[in-house]
Amino acid sequence: MSKIDQASPTMSPDEVADRRDDEDLFVLDVRNEDDYDEWAIEGSHNLPIYDQLLDGDLSGLADALDEIPDDKEIAVVCVAGVTSDDAAGFLQDEGYDAKSVADGMNGWGRVHVPYEVEVLDGVVQVVRPGTGCVSYLVGDGDEAVVVDPSLYIEEYLDLADERGVELVGAIDTHAHADHVSGGRKLSAELDVPYYLHEDDGGDLDDYEPIADGDTIAVGDRELEVLHTPGHTPGSVSLRVDGGLLSGDTLFIDSVGRPDLEGDTETDVREGASELFDSLERLADLPDDTVVLPGHFSDEEIRPLATTLGDLEDSNDLFGEDDREAFVETIVESLSDEPANYNQIKAINWGEEPLTDDAADLELGPNNCAAN
Repeated sequence: MSKIDQASPTMSPDEVADRRDDEDLFVLDVRNEDDYDEWAIEGSHNLPIYDQLLDGDLSGLADALDEIPDDKEIAVVCVAGVTSDDAAGFLQDEGYDAKSVADGMNGWGRVHVPYEVEVLDGVVQVVRPGTGCVSYLVGDGDEAVVVDPSLYIEEYLDLADERGVELVGAIDTHAHADHVSGGRKLSAELDVPYYLHEDDGGDLDDYEPIADGDTIAVGDRELEVLHTPGHTPGSVSLRVDGGLLSGDTLFIDSVGRPDLEGDTETDVREGASELFDSLERLADLPDDTVVLPGHFSDEEIRPLATTLGDLEDSNDLFGEDDREAFVETIVESLSDEPANYNQIKAINWGEEPLTDDAADLELGPNNCAAN
């Protein structure tokens, strides 16, 4: 069956994100099975016909029409929105309400969804459902800072404009290995400080070093720096009022992996032991402290927030009080490293330049948790 050379209507990745819970939307992913298994939109359906579509062959799609519901809106996704356009056009000719997801999975990886954190006034959580990365806008009065910004700094500039606040700083809780930081870019754009712990500073010289016990002022509010190494040597968590921005130290379902800084098992064990001490320190904070993590693997909670007391009961690694058992669990349960993490680290540490191609490095699944 030959290719249909016509453009189909498109659906933006942002609309797909907004409709994640919409039972009337059916997301059809036409990429190859290996690519789908590695990284996909949660709840989507895979029809692995990508290579056929590249050859202009729509027969695989025609043969699989019984897998596609005719009473739902169909959002067809591929790598970059090209082959999905052909597939959506064919489905429309067959009577389906089908659209191609603009820019495909590349676009999905760039989606940012803001949520007001109602229990902490002035805090906005910005979730990237395609990558599992979470950043924050923390404000007071007419000022705000961005914590763990992505490379897409226009997202935070727009948020600040919408809320009528001036961005006065950018903070990274650590040198990221899974996504390219927008901290230095935002700092240069606005001529404001970029804050980072010096143990994660690498070859950078254009940042403001922060250390345990420091405070960063935002209006009349202060963010207190807690040095919580383990995931990286310079990992920090930030206390703000009754909340804790835990970076990659503590997640809702897991903790940060300690193996992205060293190559040997000895390095991993040392990092895991440091992480154990950091988690013990966080566990000493009040049980009602609201935890706001830097990553997620399951986004059922929106915004992603819980309390330290709840995590003591529900997060097995955070609740583990035996150092040796904790370290062994970490070592035995590590998953695959984030894609391109060595090159991403090199950019974030200032060892390689930030180029226009940097965004392509971070497309893929989030693998920053220990298990």
